[in-house]
This record gives sequence, structure tokens and C-alpha cells, in this order.
Amino acid sequence: MTILAGHKVLLCEDNALNREIANALLKDKGLEVSNAENGRLGVDMFAGQPAGTFSAILMDVRMPVLDGLAATKEIRELGKADSKTIPIIAMTADAFADDIQKCLDAGMNDHIAKPVDPEVLFA
Repeated sequence: MTILAGHKVLLCEDNALNREIANALLKDKGLEVSNAENGRLGVDMFAGQPAGTFSAILMDVRMPVLDGLAATKEIRELGKADSKTIPIIAMTADAFADDIQKCLDAGMNDHIAKPVDPEVLFA
């Protein structure tokens, strides 16, 4: 196993194939994955767990119901002990400099372009 084994990640991704691929990559490293099919479910899942449950959130930007930018802003404003500090990483095909800046402005910590390169993801 890896240093990541046993950590829990919240994956917010609306595309079933992308979710399946990400789950396989994450679980291969021993991570536990909770899946949210849209930003609203992601916010609700994060809010409904005790602080420290998740080690990180992988957030798609373009999702139905609530997009990743709005979901990130809501998570950052929740007032939970870890809502301002949990790493939130964008995983999106939107990879231009202004797209990356929008993610950072929304409160995300980093940006990974799709298709996801596993080496970049785990770095």
C-alpha cells in the first residue's frame, strides 16, 4: 500500500465514466472514495460528516445542480473546523490560465487538467 492508504477522499464528478476511472485510480492507492454526482450532493456530504472525515476533495468544475466553483465557495463558508483548510483540487477539462485562476479564486487549492495524469494527481 501507499502513504495514502486509509485516507478518505470526496470525489465530486457528474460523468459516470470519469467517476469510474477516478475511483479505480484512487482505490488502487488504497484511498477510500465517497462519490457525489453533483456539487450540491458534494457540499451536503461534506457538511454531514464530522470534521476530519475527508482528507481531500476532488472537484469537477462543470456539474449539474451546483457547479464545482459554487460548491467550493459553499464548503469554504460552512464554518466546520476543516471547511477552510481541506484541500480542494479541481479536476476539469477547463485548463486555460483564466480557468485555473477561477478555481483558485473560488477557494480551490490546485487544478488538475483532464484527462487526469495519475502521476500529476498523486504528486
